[in-house]
Amino acid sequence: PARTAAVRGAARVHFAYAPDGDDIRFTVEAKAAPYTRPFTLDGKPVEGLPVDAKGKVTVHHRIAATGEVGTSEAEVDCLVTGDGVATLTAVVTKSNVDPAGTRIGISVQDGRYGAPDRLGFSWGVANADPGREPFVPRTGICMAPAPFTTVTAGGFAVDSAPLPPLRK
Repeated sequence: PARTAAVRGAARVHFAYAPDGDDIRFTVEAKAAPYTRPFTLDGKPVEGLPVDAKGKVTVHHRIAATGEVGTSEAEVDCLVTGDGVATLTAVVTKSNVDPAGTRIGISVQDGRYGAPDRLGFSWGVANADPGREPFVPRTGICMAPAPFTTVTAGGFAVDSAPLPPLRK
């Protein structure tokens, strides 16, 4: 039987650029749902993409120095997996830090052989063009940086599965 790509779990991460004591947590529940997000391309209907997915991402960041808490909830729209790694995107639906409609990218590595799980997130890295100030880039469907943070508590499970065939 065909496997379904998925990633699930909750974890606290250590982010090198956040002050010690900050509490940064991610919850991810995502499952592949190929060809379930129809759209229009050049005026023609498209039934969806093989990487379409459903689920939810929740982000929580408590800043130790001020006690401020930033939270976001986002609806998963894309998921790709391979060999214990997942890349997904989600569109913010509720947040006190980002506007609704912002797409975020998340990558997860399911640790092996005793190694910790890892996670990456699109707003944790900036982009810079020569002669311009650094900026947070726009995230496209299924785009996320490598999993650059280390999970310090909790964890994720990635069910890897091949991409489904293209439809004709």
